[in-house]
Amino acid sequence: MIRWPARRRRAGIVAILACGALAAGCDTVGYYYQSIGGHLGVMASARPIDDAIATANGANDARLAQRLELARRIRDYASRELKLPDNGSYRRYANLHRPYVVWSVFATPELSMDLRKWCFPIVGCISYRGYYDQNDAELYARGLRGDGFETYVAGIPAYSTLGYFDDPLLNTFVYQPEGELARLIFHELAHQVVYVRNDTAFNESFATAVEAAGVERWLAQEGSADARASYRIYDGRRRQFRAMLLDTRDKLVKLYQSRQDDAAKRQGKARIFDELRAEYGALKAEWGGYTGYDRWFDQPLTNAHLAAVATYQQWVPAFTALLAQSGGDWDRFYAEARRIGDLAPPERDAALRKLAPPATEVTPLTAGQAGGAAPKP
Repeated sequence: MIRWPARRRRAGIVAILACGALAAGCDTVGYYYQSIGGHLGVMASARPIDDAIATANGANDARLAQRLELARRIRDYASRELKLPDNGSYRRYANLHRPYVVWSVFATPELSMDLRKWCFPIVGCISYRGYYDQNDAELYARGLRGDGFETYVAGIPAYSTLGYFDDPLLNTFVYQPEGELARLIFHELAHQVVYVRNDTAFNESFATAVEAAGVERWLAQEGSADARASYRIYDGRRRQFRAMLLDTRDKLVKLYQSRQDDAAKRQGKARIFDELRAEYGALKAEWGGYTGYDRWFDQPLTNAHLAAVATYQQWVPAFTALLAQSGGDWDRFYAEARRIGDLAPPERDAALRKLAPPATEVTPLTAGQAGGAAPKP
């Protein structure tokens, strides 16, 4: 793949988006306008990490200075040990003065797990729409609901521009625990290594496998005992939560594929969501009242909640097996992942299935997605 110099890539992507906006309807023009303006606003807020650390120290903000120092160590480790791109990404810092960088809107029909897709230049067809203003996201979701869709609006702490821009560290994620910070940086950088247009499941599963193996190595080699212990607890809870969601998702898919009439399906759906809430309550009790996933339940539960989660997990076992077959050699692993990604979709899925059974066997999702835009429970 041809790699343009960074300045030409940045100018090119903005020009393509602008031309796409001119050729589109009013709704799309408005969407491109907020996307371009929002992203350029993020980039304009960023400054070199050394300057940000100096400013934090000057303001006696030791916590921020320490987090930026840690992020720099993680970033250096990513390129040195995991062979992730050695570029300007995550070597600058921006304080956006808001809790999330974007809010993503996911939508499904009432009795289906098929995510609605939107198609754009460069990234291809993706299964969400991202907004830099929460009110804009909520307004768009309201319109989709008026059209009969179920929606999920998710606050997103980070996203990847696939190497077209040097993505900065953000206040939206830099304060996360050490293991989580490493996980996020590794995941977003992985999208710059391998990205397949129009295949969300491939892209997110690949990046998720990289993050999981990467953070394990980081903590073993660089992390403190406290960081390792904290991550084991957090990761154990995440795995339990994720398994619960995938199990619920598969129950709903089987229900929707059954021969029951729509009224019976609606009743079954309500029952399954009630069971999910009860199961989460039991998990919270098992965790001693931990509330870290409460925000996932803040909105009324919909198919879109569960469909969004499934995109991250489908081929993770296959990529984990591929890394093991590569003997832990990251360059070999990336090269083989690229080769599989270049296959036609049926051959691609067959190659991944040969490596390991998918994490979810029901109705694979194959909508393209730019890295890091979907929620990651």
